[in-house]
Amino acid sequence: VRVIMSESRRRRSPKMFMVASDYKVQDHLEGTIRLQRGQLCQQQEGGAHRSGRGDYLWVKVIDNGCVVKVDRQVLSEVPAEFAGLLEPVPDLDVRVKLLSRTQFLQRMAGLALGSEVRVIWSRSQSELAEAELRYRGPLTRGSSAVYFGVQLRGWAAGRGKCNGSYKGHQLFSCPDGCGLFLPVSEITLPRSSRSSSSSDHQSNGQSPVSILSRAAESGPNPGVPQPLGVGQRVCFIQDECVQRGSVLFCGPLSNRTPSTLYVGVLLDHPGGSWDGYYKSTKLCSIPSPEFGALLPLSKVTAESRSERSPLAVTSPKLPPLPVPNKPALQPPSPSKDPPNRLLIQPSMLLTARQALQPPSSSAPKAALKPPALTTPKPALQPPAAPPNKPQAPPPDQSRSSNGFHNLPSPPIAEQRAEFGTWLEVGSMVEVNDPPLFGVIRWIGQINNIPEPVAGIELDQELSAATDGSYLGERHFHCPANKGLFVKLRNCRRDSRFPEPELPINQVDRCNSIAFANWSSKRVEEHTPPLSGADARLTYEGFKKGIQGHLNSCYLDASLFSMFSCCSSFDWLLFWPVGAQNNPISQSAQDLLRCEIVNPLRRYGYVCASKTMALRKLLKEETADSGFTNEEKDPEELLNQLFLLLQVEPLLKIRSVSQKAQECFIYQLFPPAVSPSSPVLSPLVSPGLLRVSSVQALLESSFMHSGLKLTEAPSCLPLLMPRFGKEFKMFDAILPSLSLDITDLLDETLRQCSICQSVAQWECLQCYEDVDITPGQLKQYCNTCNTQVHTHKKRQTHRPVEVRGPRGCWEGPVHGARQLMDLFAVTCIETSHYVSFVKHGPGATDWLFFDSMADREGGENGFNVPQVRSCPEVGRYLSLSVDEVSRLDASSLRDPVRRLLCDAYMCLYHCPQLSLYK
Repeated sequence: VRVIMSESRRRRSPKMFMVASDYKVQDHLEGTIRLQRGQLCQQQEGGAHRSGRGDYLWVKVIDNGCVVKVDRQVLSEVPAEFAGLLEPVPDLDVRVKLLSRTQFLQRMAGLALGSEVRVIWSRSQSELAEAELRYRGPLTRGSSAVYFGVQLRGWAAGRGKCNGSYKGHQLFSCPDGCGLFLPVSEITLPRSSRSSSSSDHQSNGQSPVSILSRAAESGPNPGVPQPLGVGQRVCFIQDECVQRGSVLFCGPLSNRTPSTLYVGVLLDHPGGSWDGYYKSTKLCSIPSPEFGALLPLSKVTAESRSERSPLAVTSPKLPPLPVPNKPALQPPSPSKDPPNRLLIQPSMLLTARQALQPPSSSAPKAALKPPALTTPKPALQPPAAPPNKPQAPPPDQSRSSNGFHNLPSPPIAEQRAEFGTWLEVGSMVEVNDPPLFGVIRWIGQINNIPEPVAGIELDQELSAATDGSYLGERHFHCPANKGLFVKLRNCRRDSRFPEPELPINQVDRCNSIAFANWSSKRVEEHTPPLSGADARLTYEGFKKGIQGHLNSCYLDASLFSMFSCCSSFDWLLFWPVGAQNNPISQSAQDLLRCEIVNPLRRYGYVCASKTMALRKLLKEETADSGFTNEEKDPEELLNQLFLLLQVEPLLKIRSVSQKAQECFIYQLFPPAVSPSSPVLSPLVSPGLLRVSSVQALLESSFMHSGLKLTEAPSCLPLLMPRFGKEFKMFDAILPSLSLDITDLLDETLRQCSICQSVAQWECLQCYEDVDITPGQLKQYCNTCNTQVHTHKKRQTHRPVEVRGPRGCWEGPVHGARQLMDLFAVTCIETSHYVSFVKHGPGATDWLFFDSMADREGGENGFNVPQVRSCPEVGRYLSLSVDEVSRLDASSLRDPVRRLLCDAYMCLYHCPQLSLYK
């Protein structure tokens, strides 16, 4: 037997398996259970079983909740880190294929948040959507299924399903319609990420042209001198004019002398005839052949600061530079046309530069530039490594460039939020005016820049942008011509999307002025519970009962069941609590009595701010923050509340030859017995509901566990046997209106089941015997015990002696039976608790309570509680188990169906004994 206690045990993670082939299991309850290839199973504790036919394991099938015994040969062990990834994959065939891709699963299990991913939007058309990984983990408390929360980018932005929240829990933040939660089967990595591991192992001896598609943007090739750095400003003479531009490539060409270096230049003005390719090999990205030139290094001169004009306009006259005898070398025409891509044309870029040029009176703001270059000397040497510490730009630096390629940035508007408040990797931002839109992929420090810098992946390609590198040092990965580096303070929130509202702390909001119109009064004087017509008049209607807020239904339903129409738990309100020992206990008792119970009985309504105050005290006492905002179960509440109030346990239970144990709640765990068992007797007839009563479940649980109550309790909270939504031991449980616990008490006079004399023996095997009044406890006097067990079918029975009071007792026993009455039932459906409460002596005197029956407003609105009369419940509670098993479940109305099929906790009391508490 299991008794709900406050302590928890640490257990090792059970092994996980996958069904390797279709398999059938014969179960005495469910019949034939089919296990499909690809289903996941979890080994149960102590579930290994070896027989002559092979090794078997008791496993729980994750997909349907069944617990079955399976041949070990049909199971394939799954690593623990993969099981959570595979669990949410709905297609079993896809799940099997994914298990064979261990390297992919390992990468996805360790993929860093903020990484770029692709969402499989349409498998039939092989359509992928850009996205960013924002969350990885379970969606609900207690779940082991690992989902990937992504924020959609590009064309898919706005076509998602959420803003990063799932069922009211904010798992990450993104604009509305941009969030999705997907299994690993719907996620893939960009091609560059998938091939990065293989490219890292390429030999350094290969030609730089063959392995670096954008060698200039990625950094210099090791072992080859690089006299000119990528992004460096250069000039050369062409047709008696000086052309200026930025270096995009510097290195040797294939099939030419390795010692001869060539320079690829992006020109400031039209005049070139090179598209960035050499013999079908791409060396760098040139937006148009008119803006590209490939020359020997000897023809190119580094540009000094004195030669740089504000707009880098080509001078019509020759400057005093030596004129070479031969024109600049142009490479042969490439055999491969450049791919068609959406680019900002150079003519548009020039117009933008002139329009975006900042006024001379103000210094440009979003400006990052490489360190200033010195005038070249006759013997060119590679540039010195930048210093480790950031240094400010030289004082004579009159202008700087945005990103790599000298694209100036205009002054940013003053309505700029401090970058530390909301900017982070993954933020959607804009820079410049007209704006350039993109997503922050990197934030950090760059040498010679004294403040934080943001690396942005632009939505559209820009000829002045890179692939995520800055001066040969890579900071993030993105497609070519989309990487831009700007000062973090010059980033603005993307104006195309509405500014998200800051999440409101719902715990603090509950005690704010927002709940002023929903508040309830404090009542100091003790108020007895209501019954009969007075209870209906006070409680029935909307805005009645206890208002729910932030997953509080477990507390609302429990407190309404305990205190609304019954006084058996009132001793909790007056139990002597020493304030000097624990002031929190006194505060909790005062709050429960004067802010919740008395106002509920006086006015029929309690505001959620009162129950939130109690939840905060529970959180403070237990250090469990989940009491204020997470879903809990009623037994968690009752155990912690009783401990907080420092009261005596309700139940004292003794097992065979053991010391009595104390607890607050008893969990019913019926044993796994044959279909002929009286507890499961309806199962023998196909087509009937599996039904049992609370009386039968309690007796069976006590009998098979050898338990007895050492004293009769005044209140008896009983938890029903439930094993999740997918698998229930019973289709319905009938709450017994009256619970007879006479034969469950220890050291009391008990009647012989046959002759009503003093019973001295009881027999577990006779309890399960269908030939002797099945479903009732069997206890006998000496004579009847001998006669019953003389029968050849019962000679193997092992009766045990009954413990009775001291003294000699003979003759018939005519003592009164010890009965307890049902006064409330708490039910659960889809993680939401409601309660049924008996408010009078009549069979139809039942109320139904839901703390979240309706809602006013949206996310920051209010739950509206409701109490309504439910007289039809009484008619079904008066039926027998056999009659309930013959009901058509589909014909049951909602309140009755919830009571019979979703019962979670039944509360019984003995009003006479409650007076002694």
